[in-house]
Amino acid sequence: MATLRLRVREEAEKQGLNMAQLARKADIDQRTLRRIYRDPTQEISTHVLAKLATALGVTPADLLEMIGDKQ
Repeated sequence: MATLRLRVREEAEKQGLNMAQLARKADIDQRTLRRIYRDPTQEISTHVLAKLATALGVTPADLLEMIGDKQ
């Protein structure tokens, strides 16, 4: 079974943003972002995904990666 993985940390690092900066820019709680960084396969709301994408200047799809079985 394929799993979605969030690429938030990679995109933030590429743009030179640390966790605190991204949390402020996206207007989300830093604890939420810490959970995403620790477990990029966890489920998040589309609202949080949209806020992160907007803060990073990318589309929500750019922050998603399929991992696992590719049948």
